[in-house]
Formats: sequence, structure tokens, C-alpha cells
Amino acid sequence: MPTTAHRLLTADARRAEVLAGALPAGGAQLVVTSPPYPMVQMWDAVFTEMSPDAGAALAAGDGPAAFEAMHAELDRVWAACAAALSPGGFLCVNIGDATRSIGGGFALYPNHARVITSLMRLGLTPLPDVLWRKPTNAPTKFLGSGVLPAGAYVTYEHEYVLIFRKGPKRAFPPEAAARRAASAVFWEERNLWFSDLWADLPGAGQRLADGGARARSGAFPLELPWRLIHMYSLQGDLVLDPFAGTGTTLAAALAAGRSSLGVELDPGLRPAVEGALAAAVAEGQRRAAGRLRAHAAFVAARAAAGKPPGHRAEAYGCPVVTGQERRLVVLQPTGLRAEGEGLVAAHAPCPWPG
Repeated sequence: MPTTAHRLLTADARRAEVLAGALPAGGAQLVVTSPPYPMVQMWDAVFTEMSPDAGAALAAGDGPAAFEAMHAELDRVWAACAAALSPGGFLCVNIGDATRSIGGGFALYPNHARVITSLMRLGLTPLPDVLWRKPTNAPTKFLGSGVLPAGAYVTYEHEYVLIFRKGPKRAFPPEAAARRAASAVFWEERNLWFSDLWADLPGAGQRLADGGARARSGAFPLELPWRLIHMYSLQGDLVLDPFAGTGTTLAAALAAGRSSLGVELDPGLRPAVEGALAAAVAEGQRRAAGRLRAHAAFVAARAAAGKPPGHRAEAYGCPVVTGQERRLVVLQPTGLRAEGEGLVAAHAPCPWPG
């Protein structure tokens, strides 16, 4: 059975040597992360600890200077990630912009634009991004003073998933080509996931035993890295998260049959990461079976509409829409054991539901 390895480092991802010393020679094939958001108040203490310049700017009410000082710290992480990526690898960043009153004025701080600038300066290639829409249910959700012109501001209900590639398209030698064929997604999954608007993902709830750690975490829903991992990596690839937080990316990688490495500065979050990895075995089984059940329903609906798919998946004998899906295999985790400084997960093909 194939296995994957999973490890969490309590370290500072701004130090390039941390990643260089922890990754295999080939590096990581995918980075999926969500950093602390500059100019969002819950992260002020974190950035102030990292950067005295950021703290001084906040104290002086100088929003633009604080914004730049905070991003200067993130720049160091992006540089380390760019170096850690293998040729043709992808870097996906979930980031939200900030709105804030500081120094007597209200302004938007465009975090996504600043991250794009940083990654392009590192030589990474920007690709079409995803707008993750997170609507609120508040009846009076506008910003500002009311209904008079020039008195209110547009409500901000979205974040970005920025997508970058390192260098030209990835090369697939024979061994990787076989894994690539097995890692194909279903045609209907492709149509949903490769959309520029994700409006079906709610935000993630957070329940941590350590109240201090809870205040410093900013989890995204597992569905977000789950999609990105299937879209931009192969089964058996290594997924890196330099801001591991509560371990959502690592759990999604384990559930999807990929290895993972997480780096997290806050040691108080380690129990949450360990819990997420332990739960990922059952979660991966649930999701793998769900993918196959959803595909069976899709095929039945197509057949009922007189449009049966014209190809067949060899591992399951089920119809599929394209020839690229013929060698698709849906993996599921079957067990987890401790080994060295991390965990090893076993995987096997998920059986056809029935």
C-alpha cells in the first residue's frame, strides 16, 4: 500500500534554512497556506512581535507604514517558499484584504495585491486566482454611517486564493506520469473547482482548548485546501504549509493521499494539529467515498438525460466523461502510525460504493 509522511515543525518559517533543512532534495510540489493578515487587528500583536517598525507605525497611527512593515515580514516567508518549491510547483495563498480606521481615517489595505507584488518579484508566475465569497447574514452589514451618499462603504465579503507557479510547466517522467493519471479528478469536479468564484464554502469554526492559541489562529475550511491539493498536486506529492496553524492543510493532504510538512511558530497549536491529523483518516475515507457516490449520481443523471458518458474508468468500471479519467483512482487513508518525528499514513484505493 502507498504511504505518506506528515510532520509539524515548531519553527519560524521566515528562516529559509528551516525549510531547506526539513524538505527532501526534490522540495515541495505544492504550497497551500493562509498567513496572518496584515492590518487585521487580531494579528497586531503577532506582527508587532515580529517587527518593531510595525509596532511603531501602529502606535503613530501610520497605516501605510504599518502595512508595509507587516508585509516585509511575510516577504521573508514567500522567499523561503519559492526556494522550497520544486520546478513547476504551485504556491496557493488564501489572503483577505483589510479595512480599518487608523490615524483618524478609514481605508482598505489591499493585502492580496501586496502579496502578488512580492511573489512576482521572486520570479513566480501568477495564474488566474479564485475569489472566495464569504457572505454574512447581518441585515445591516454595510460599513459606515447610513444611507446618505458618501456616508457608507462597500461591504467586504470575499477573500482571495492566489495561485502561482514556479517556472515553466512541470515535467512528468514515467513514474510521475502514472501518478498523474491516477490523480485525475472527475470531469464534474473539474467544472466546480476550476471556477474563479467559490461561493459554496462557509468559513471555518475554531474550537481550541488553549484560549490564547484560539485568539491567534485563523483557520480556513478543510474543503479549501482539499480542492487545491487535488487541482495542483499528484498523489504522493509533498504539500507545504509555512503557517500551519491548526493543521487544516496537513489534514487535507493526508486525507487526499499526499505527504505534508507544516511549520508553525506557536507551540500552543501543536495539539490542534495532532488532533486534525488523527481525524483526517476518517475524514479522508468519508470524502473518498463521497467523491465516488457523487460521481455515480452524476452518471445516473447524465444517462437519464440521454447523455451517458462515453469512456470508462478502469479501476471502477464506471462511465466517465473524458479519456483522461480512465486511469483515475480515488485513494483513501487506511491507518496512521508514529514514525520518527512525524506520522506515516497508509492509503489504498477506495472501493466503489455499493
